[in-house]
Amino acid sequence: MRKLIVLLFALLPSLAMAAGAKVPLDAANNDLSDKASLQRGAKTFMNYCFGCHATQYQRYERVANDLDIPAELMREHMIFNPDAKIGELMTNAIPTEYAATSFGAPAPDLTLVARVRGTDWLYTYLRSFYADPSRPFGVNNVVFPSVGMPHVLEELQGVPSKVYETRLIDGVEVKEFVGIESDGSGELNTEEYDAVVRDLVNFLEYSAEPMKLERQRLGLWVMGFIVVFFVLTLLLKKEYWRDVH
Repeated sequence: MRKLIVLLFALLPSLAMAAGAKVPLDAANNDLSDKASLQRGAKTFMNYCFGCHATQYQRYERVANDLDIPAELMREHMIFNPDAKIGELMTNAIPTEYAATSFGAPAPDLTLVARVRGTDWLYTYLRSFYADPSRPFGVNNVVFPSVGMPHVLEELQGVPSKVYETRLIDGVEVKEFVGIESDGSGELNTEEYDAVVRDLVNFLEYSAEPMKLERQRLGLWVMGFIVVFFVLTLLLKKEYWRDVH
C-alpha cells in the first residue's frame, strides 16, 4: 500500500502535464443568479452541443424549474426526442460506438465538465478554435491541441485563425502568437460571440452543481449560527466558572 501511494504521488506531475496545454486562461466571470443568461446558455447547449454531448445526470424538469422555463416551452423547444418525457434524464440518441468511430473517442458527458475543467478553461477553450487543414475537421484548438471535436459554433463566430505579431528579440525577428481572430463570416461579432460562450459556460457551471447558490446561502446561515453559538458558549463558560475563580 505504501509503495502504491508513493507511486501515485510520483505520477502527479505527469498527470498534470497530460491535462492540456499550458496557456493563459480568460476569466469567464459567470453569474449563476442571472436566470436570463442561464436560459440562453441552455438554448445554445441544446442546439449546438446536445447532438453529441449529453448531460445524463440532469433531468429536463429540474432544469426547467431551476431556470424558470415553462414546462410547455421546455417540451416544445428543448426536448428533441418526441418519445421523451419531461421527467427523464437528458440523454441524447447518438450511439457510443458511432461517436467513437466518428470522433476517435466517445463524446464525453458534460454534466460535470465545469467542475472537472473549470469555467475559465471552458470559456477560453470555446474561444480558442482556429482553422487547421491538417486536422480531420479542419480545426485545432490552442487550449486543447489536436482536439477531435469540430468547431460547432463556427456559424456564430465565423472561421477563426491564429494571429501573430512579429517582434525583435536580440536582433532576430520572432513571430509570437497573440490571439484568435475571426474572418467576420459568422452571425455574431466578437463581443456577441463571447457573450454567447459566457452564457453557455454559465449553464454548464449550473449543470455541474445546481444547488451551488442554495449551498452558499445555507452556508452563511450555518456560519452565523456557529458564531452566535460560540458567543453563547463563552458566556455560559464564564457563568459556570465565576464562583470557582
